[in-house]
Amino acid sequence: MQASEVPRAVAAAMSTASSLGLTVDDATVLHDSNKLTLRLLPCDVLARVAPVAQQVARFELELAQRLVASGCPVAALEPRVEPRVHERDGFVVTLWTHYEPVTPREISPADYANALERLHAGMRTLDVPTPHFTDRVEQARQLVANRDRTPALAEADRELLGDTLRSLSHLIGERGGAEQLLHGEPHPGNVLTTHNGLLFIDLETCCRGPVEFDLAHAPEEVGEHYPGVDQDLLRECRVLVLAMITTWRWDRDDQLPDGRRLATEWLSQIRTALDRDGLDTHD
Repeated sequence: MQASEVPRAVAAAMSTASSLGLTVDDATVLHDSNKLTLRLLPCDVLARVAPVAQQVARFELELAQRLVASGCPVAALEPRVEPRVHERDGFVVTLWTHYEPVTPREISPADYANALERLHAGMRTLDVPTPHFTDRVEQARQLVANRDRTPALAEADRELLGDTLRSLSHLIGERGGAEQLLHGEPHPGNVLTTHNGLLFIDLETCCRGPVEFDLAHAPEEVGEHYPGVDQDLLRECRVLVLAMITTWRWDRDDQLPDGRRLATEWLSQIRTALDRDGLDTHD
């Protein structure tokens, strides 16, 4: 979120929670990206705030309700207030349960895989309209092609990313394997370690595709514990996802700290992976 918008977003979250009867004296920023995630105190509620024009809050809220009801490992909404999207001062605000993290520890690959498998099982029971994973790939490809949005991207690197996104998306789609509703970005930053076990957050990226696309966002060892994985497909998805997240880092508006350095490293990793796996991106 733009720095100039943060104070207004915080105020919108605090006033929304207060108007619902929750006691709010303070707000701590937990995460700032395309939306703002706040911990409101002393009511101890998690607020997610986004500009009205850049949000899919209603979709995320309704999906979370259905997944929690089916026993999936996802973060729940705040139970003390009505589960709905609140609009205030040009922002949308949703209120969620705040989970006190357990003592920091590394998530075991087996636990990670088990939680993701349970999430996927619950998602298979839902019929909701979502984009296809190739739609998200196309968004990245369009960003690569837009020199105004990615002015610092060298032409050779622009060609590499564009070719990789196009060819691997086509190759994966041609496999014709089973597809289902996916989280879309179940990377470690979207997994909470809580006293209720592992819980996934940030459902706004949900899409349809093979489970290997989700697994490509997780640490490599997780794929070794998830049953029935097509390892060739997973390798292709890993390179595709790496090309996507590398593209986001070259966006002139990207706010990830150290993002440009990471993007440069990832370009090298993409070249290495393409060469190692014998993937031809020139078609």
